[in-house]
Amino acid sequence: MTDACGTSRPGEGGEGPVAMVTGATGAIGKAIARQLAAGGFEVVLACRDNEKAARSVAEIQGATGNGRVRHELVDVSRRASVRALKDRWQGPLHVLVNNAAVTPRHRQETPEGIELQLATNVLGYFWMTDAFGDHLQRSAPARVVNVASYWAGGLEMDDLEFRHRRYNNDLAYRQSKQANRMLTVALAERLRPVSVNACHPGDVNSVLSSNLGFGGHETPDEGARTPVWLAQSETGRRETGKYFEHMRQVSCPFARDRDGAESLYAICQAY
Repeated sequence: MTDACGTSRPGEGGEGPVAMVTGATGAIGKAIARQLAAGGFEVVLACRDNEKAARSVAEIQGATGNGRVRHELVDVSRRASVRALKDRWQGPLHVLVNNAAVTPRHRQETPEGIELQLATNVLGYFWMTDAFGDHLQRSAPARVVNVASYWAGGLEMDDLEFRHRRYNNDLAYRQSKQANRMLTVALAERLRPVSVNACHPGDVNSVLSSNLGFGGHETPDEGARTPVWLAQSETGRRETGKYFEHMRQVSCPFARDRDGAESLYAICQAY
């Protein structure tokens, strides 16, 4: 099924495909959700803050005229919260956009004692994809879009939580984005026929970029362009286990480390 622009829809049925976006009250996440709503998706904003989420839903509905926008409360850094969302989910899911991320300047832990960037930026992606894998497979053609970054590297699998290294939020962020790109490969192998791809969203001025000391020269809508393209396009349906920048596939050195990706998958599975 294709839209007027020649891009494929990820699912058919009732009133159109269903997409869920994590971190959807942030700059890029809200833009992703708005663009998907404008494209005819039913959009679920998966957020931690009820008031922010409700305001974002109203804003997106007003901007797009799409009344099929709602929110669900979830803290993706906590596995029990992800499981609770999965348990109350009803109906299909055609697109999961893993976008939620944090970059605290000082090392923080979740109530379960997991370093917060790892829990949110890495395990959150892993837990959401794992929890909703069956929903996605039953809704196929379906896809997962992992919002990663070109700002990636420095991953140390024997110290993912900075228990032995001195914590640095930039290094923690870079290793989390490397992990996103590696896990994309491992998840793609397991979720067929669902496609799983990763991308760099764009350089947007946001709370996250400010915490890292960067500015950002692109608007949120520009930053959302590649994730939304992966959610809608034929390329995003056909390709899996790949990494994209500016709506183009880019060779990813981290994705080529298949043994490393499998080791990282096993570590995440153990949390």
